Amino acid sequence: MGSETASGTSASDPKHAVRATRSAGRKMRSLLLDAASRLFKERGLSGTSISDIAAAADAFPSQITYYFRTKEALFVEAASRDMLYLARATEQAALKAHTPRDYTHALAETVTATDTVAFFAEALTLTRRRQDLAPLVERTIERLHSEGARAYAGQVERHGWRSLRAPEESSRRFWAIAIGVIVEGFAMGRAAEEMCRELLRALGEQATSPSMNDGSRLRVVGDRDHSSATDGETSS
Repeated sequence: MGSETASGTSASDPKHAVRATRSAGRKMRSLLLDAASRLFKERGLSGTSISDIAAAADAFPSQITYYFRTKEALFVEAASRDMLYLARATEQAALKAHTPRDYTHALAETVTATDTVAFFAEALTLTRRRQDLAPLVERTIERLHSEGARAYAGQVERHGWRSLRAPEESSRRFWAIAIGVIVEGFAMGRAAEEMCRELLRALGEQATSPSMNDGSRLRVVGDRDHSSATDGETSS
């Protein structure tokens, strides 16, 4: 009889074997992407071999070709994954902001603090020669835009900000400007702080706080008795 797992299923059960194989496959892909990301950032595409990546991940070169087919495909997937991780970290950092200015500063500071955007920009350039890799980059960009728009819309609603642009437009504009500023910054050897300042300057104002628009008066603690009347007032 085959041994049983903690869930009570037999280790020899075909479904268990499939799940175990898939889990091992996901783990190996993750290890290869981690190693590839680090080496590609350090040495570039041409300076990194499949054997280097395999050794860093304690894997075989054949496993890289099995999961990713080519070194170029691995490069694009590693850069795309890192970019989505950065977008998530950026959103998390911006959640702590209570004003539109602090929100934009948190975004700019987070994206300019790493070389992830420059890494992703190299993947964008690579797909110009390898159109078979373009769909992954396109999906990554669409996720950047859609998830950025969702996060921004949530903050606008949460704090009652008045956005100067639709969330979708704001998100696309942010990433377009960020990629341009950071690629130029890395090319010119600029420090992260300098790129952050330039990004903030290029972005300008994104939204206004409730206290800054149309003369609405601020509510204070104990103002509940007048809230219904105040809501219907217009500024003179």
